[in-house]
Amino acid sequence: MSSHAPFISRRALVQAAGGLAAACALGTSAQAQPANYPTKPVRIVVGFSAGGTTDVVARLMAQELTEALGQSFVVDNKPGGGSNIATDLVRQAPADGYTLLFVAVTSTINQTLYPNIKFDLMRDFEPVALGAKVPNILVVNPSVPAKTVQELITWARANEDKASYASSGSGTSIHMAGEMFKVRTGLKTQHIPYKGSAPAMTDLIGGQVQFMFDNMPSAWPHVQSGKLRALAVTTKKRSPSAPDVPTMEESGVAPFDVTSWFGLLAPKGTPPEIVAKLNKVMNDAFDKPGIQQAYAKLGAMAEKNSPQEFGKFIDSEVKGWAPIVKASGARVD
Repeated sequence: MSSHAPFISRRALVQAAGGLAAACALGTSAQAQPANYPTKPVRIVVGFSAGGTTDVVARLMAQELTEALGQSFVVDNKPGGGSNIATDLVRQAPADGYTLLFVAVTSTINQTLYPNIKFDLMRDFEPVALGAKVPNILVVNPSVPAKTVQELITWARANEDKASYASSGSGTSIHMAGEMFKVRTGLKTQHIPYKGSAPAMTDLIGGQVQFMFDNMPSAWPHVQSGKLRALAVTTKKRSPSAPDVPTMEESGVAPFDVTSWFGLLAPKGTPPEIVAKLNKVMNDAFDKPGIQQAYAKLGAMAEKNSPQEFGKFIDSEVKGWAPIVKASGARVD
């Protein structure tokens, strides 16, 4: 038997080293797979400023996810571009479950509103869960002498030079509710977009703008305090949280049905096990008394759903808003 070690070529050594590296990489990847998710803090990107309804609902869900999964779920506000900046940021993030998007109805409107949009919700994202649905509510500054929708229409026609309405950004359901109002009534009021509901609400209360179709959760406390006057809700039925406030259709503006909604998306390719884990936590949260009470105060409604059901809902919203955006003539470059 020879005492010399067998000769191993340089190529064989390189190949062996490569194989070992690949094996290690696979092992590391396996360890990072959904069974152990999450192993570090998770970022939930919100395309609007803090204080608005999207932000409020996102923070409620982030707290539930943190408590259930043992890692911090941190809300990161990235306002601007009608939420497109945040959406595109998450589109480009790794599909590992550590960067998520709390999406609003806005993004389904943006698919038609922006001709050169970079993302496609159905192509670039994995639907996780629907977080909440809320009505919008038409509110006016008390300086406006209108206590009904018809009185607002009469006043706005007589004051076209100073009648303006606020929104949380171009392409939001708040903006498009205003555009729908203009289409249905022939009004020529001016749209003033803001980077989020909170700054828009500040100017509405201050009298810099006259009215707004805001999400009910952020507007209703100001109605209760007397800082704003509520004229109508935008849904087909009255809100249980404000049963005395009529609908737009009851007020003589029809057809009119606008519902804001919010939910969680992940970048395309996120492992289905991670998506399922996140979906379960959110659906389970809807049964908790604390969340039910918080939603009742917000005028929000919870709706359990699977990722597949949420995906179908998003697709229907994209298709449903397209003709409304086109009819309004609204476009954003």
